[in-house]
Amino acid sequence: MGSHELHLDRARATSFGSVAAQYDRYRPESPDALIDELMAGSPARGLDVGCGTGKVARTLARRGLTVLGIEVDERMAGVARGHGIEVEVAPFETWDDAGRRFDLITCGDAWHWIDPEAGAAKAARVLAIGGTMAWFWNSSQVEEPMAAALTRVYARHAPEIVWVWGPRDTTRSERVPPSARDAFSPIEEKVYRQERVLTADQWTGLVATSSDHLRLGAERLTALLRVVRGTIEALGGHVRLQHETTALICRRRPTPPPG
Repeated sequence: MGSHELHLDRARATSFGSVAAQYDRYRPESPDALIDELMAGSPARGLDVGCGTGKVARTLARRGLTVLGIEVDERMAGVARGHGIEVEVAPFETWDDAGRRFDLITCGDAWHWIDPEAGAAKAARVLAIGGTMAWFWNSSQVEEPMAAALTRVYARHAPEIVWVWGPRDTTRSERVPPSARDAFSPIEEKVYRQERVLTADQWTGLVATSSDHLRLGAERLTALLRVVRGTIEALGGHVRLQHETTALICRRRPTPPPG
């Protein structure tokens, strides 16, 4: 299954709830500069699609935005609610919007789990004219010699995992499909970079929340993380990386008259 078809793998898409607390602890926060960009137009009501444990929604709420989260997994939604975020549990594509409209739609590290055609159509329906839509994801480039060492570990213990510590290209599912392009302005792509240093526990905690690791099963994952942790400790105990958040941002155009 290609990366543009990940939304079809529902077991993988809904696997994060099994590690909801760990996800909330280890997944990175959104860059302040990205949040500044999204709040520049002073939106009043936001919709966070695939909100997970509410990490993006909480950041926006702290800036004064009223945010509704949409999440497919009740376990993830429960963590978000514990942080004060209102969440409705449903697939975004079939969620009942009840006629509500939003000034800002966000989706962090989740748009690839949504059907691109149905998702774009739903976003066009619920985003107010002139409103902003932003979907974004995180990736990291681990510095050498750690990257080479981790590559050897995964080649031996989990060869099916092919993307962990390098930059990720935009997939087709993360672009607006042709059928919805009339509804949105041209996409602006922005990249926010920062250097990060993680301990062995922080790194293994983070990668253990990714769906490709979760589908290894508990026994294989535990064994893999034990070797990964030992490798990191042998090389100084820290993972140095260049972290990137890539954001695609567009705005809702007026709907052209029929005919």
